[in-house]
Amino acid sequence: MLFERQRLLLTLLDALGGPVANTDFQKLLFLYTQEGEASPSYEFVPYKFGAFSFTSYADKRRLTESGFLTDDENFWQLTDAGRQTARKSAVMPLVVARFCGDYAHLRGNALIAEQYRKYPFYATRSEILEKVLHDAESRQRVKEARPQKAKAGLITIGYEGRSLEAYLNLLLKHSVTLLCDVRRNPLSRKYGFAKKTLSHACEGVGIRYEHLPELGIEFQERRDLRTQADYDALFAEY
Repeated sequence: MLFERQRLLLTLLDALGGPVANTDFQKLLFLYTQEGEASPSYEFVPYKFGAFSFTSYADKRRLTESGFLTDDENFWQLTDAGRQTARKSAVMPLVVARFCGDYAHLRGNALIAEQYRKYPFYATRSEILEKVLHDAESRQRVKEARPQKAKAGLITIGYEGRSLEAYLNLLLKHSVTLLCDVRRNPLSRKYGFAKKTLSHACEGVGIRYEHLPELGIEFQERRDLRTQADYDALFAEY
């Protein structure tokens, strides 16, 4: 069984009509989620070439393993089975088709520049900004979208109810430069929050990751915490 967001990937690829390079597909998927959906199927972070979704790549791997996409590191391409599934269970086919018609002429740097101009926050970590944005006004908007550096300090954050991308964006917007993972066993069934994936994602957006379980609280001490007073009493002992 496919998630609706995975069916969207198949629908979008089918409407685009052929193999799409990784960077192009990321930009098109991002623009579609922003302009064609009231509630975006995927969230994105500012990355090396602009908006990037770790979750979409996790879904690409699953769809490849299921035989719906070809096994290609550089392109997104439907198999015959993927194309048949896309046409049987298309997601918002008319909206997707209209979107693809609007953006069919854009690829490469022109497509990246379009994303940068429309959504400058997602260009704030770009390694190719000067190459693709040639006007000073657009580059200034990207500069203004960068989060301001904050004073040195310590903040806490949990990931319940957040996607990996939403979690990273929250860290970036608060100018976090170091994430200390205090879990005894940094594992999670929720995508993105196991140690290997989380550390890789942090590195990709310029945040240092450190696993420091000695800073955490033992499970036996946490399991009976119910109220803020319980937490206050526990922290007072440390």
